[in-house]
Amino acid sequence: MSVTEQPPPYPGRGQDDGAAADAAVEQLRDRISADSLTTRRDYLRIVATVSGGLAIGGVGVAAGILHRHGDSESLPAPKKVSDALAPGQSVAFRFPGEDDRALAVRLGDGSLVGYSAVCTHLACGVLWREDRGADGELYCPCHEGVFDARTGEVTAGPPPRPLPRIFLTEQADGSVWAVATARSGEPAKDALCRQFGDDHPLESASVRCPGAGRPGAPERRPT
Repeated sequence: MSVTEQPPPYPGRGQDDGAAADAAVEQLRDRISADSLTTRRDYLRIVATVSGGLAIGGVGVAAGILHRHGDSESLPAPKKVSDALAPGQSVAFRFPGEDDRALAVRLGDGSLVGYSAVCTHLACGVLWREDRGADGELYCPCHEGVFDARTGEVTAGPPPRPLPRIFLTEQADGSVWAVATARSGEPAKDALCRQFGDDHPLESASVRCPGAGRPGAPERRPT
């Protein structure tokens, strides 16, 4: 029997029992959705961490020993996320690498936000729930972690750090592209300057990176 094909209520079941059952089904759907974002390779990585002990694994994730989104020192290749993204829609993708799960969301006011879809607690999949507040919320069903959809900051549950940010841009044709990343809690300017470096002097100058525009800085022109 599928999750959506539920048996009829038992005779005599009260209204409170029905509400509890509906909540349980919704939670199960969230768990299935989160699990679907985790590939076999992701599971193997998690198992390898757990095999050393849950306590050690948890400390490793929290301390940054394991790989995190945005660790690269160079600017990743831009990646097309979607042909278009309307308000209230989200899309899952991979960025900056094929092993890096990510999520892009168009909030109700038209704002575009992008984050790692890997919970900063124990690396479970993160989902966006549109119906939770004006901006919705980013939610990890494994241990009830909740993040602010507009900022990525932790608002509830055990996650120790905000979600790493992904910088998105929208082209004239409406397509959405991922262009850069930030580490968890890293200011946007610091993240961009770190990745622009000397290879992208025009971009560095546009965000006023330290040393941008100094003589002798190489300029890489588009091919």
